[in-house]
Order: sequence, then C-alpha cells, then structure tokens
Amino acid sequence: MDKFILRVTMILTLLLAVGLFSELMAQCPMCRMSAESNLKNGGSAGQGLNAGILYMLSVPYILVGGVAYYWWRNRKRGTLQETDLK
Repeated sequence: MDKFILRVTMILTLLLAVGLFSELMAQCPMCRMSAESNLKNGGSAGQGLNAGILYMLSVPYILVGGVAYYWWRNRKRGTLQETDLK
C-alpha cells in the first residue's frame, strides 16, 4: 500500500510540474515589460532574465532533494545494520 501511495504521489507531482512548466517563464509585470521591450529592440537581456529566474527556482529543489537522498541513504544503512545485528 505504501508503494502505491508513493507512486501515485510521484506521478501527480510529475504531472503538475509538466503542466505548470509554461508558468515557470512568467515574471512580474514590470520585469516582463522591460524584458519584452529589450527583446524588441534587439537586446538579449530578457533571455538572461528568464534563465536567471529558472536557476534561482531550481536551487531550493536541488538542495531539498539532496537532503532527502542523504536521509534516505542513511535510513537504509541503519535498517541493514539492524538486520545484521540480529
């Protein structure tokens, strides 16, 4: 049952992430107007702004994922050590 819940949660998370991907490129209205006017005038600051936003958005997820992996790995090792002691 736990594996089923985990799979459903992962699938729903993936679907939400894919479904909201278009929203990731959204910016505040002032930044958006500035970036669009820059792109219309031949500049490339708007593309850099979008890349910067996505970079800042990804860092917390990478950090939380790293901590979760570290916790999961140590929990798995603890379970293996407990079974070896028995």
